[in-house]
Amino acid sequence: MIKPLHDNVILKKDEVENKTSSGIILTTETKKIPSVATVVALGPDCKSEIKENSKVVYKEYSGTNIKIDEVDYIVIEEKDILAYIA
Repeated sequence: MIKPLHDNVILKKDEVENKTSSGIILTTETKKIPSVATVVALGPDCKSEIKENSKVVYKEYSGTNIKIDEVDYIVIEEKDILAYIA
């Protein structure tokens, strides 16, 4: 288990569907990948309303990407989270 320090948040990037509803496969150039992720863990100094398992929108080029046990995570500062999906 990974635990963030200070006001950092661990995110797991959500999988993006690369097919339309009619079954047409889209390439990554065709469809922009949104910056939406699920919160895995919060640092002890986080003060926002977000909780673990919340879906959030974050700044596109912020954070540090890491891979643990073949799972990709993003370590990001709490201030780089723009919104959460209620």
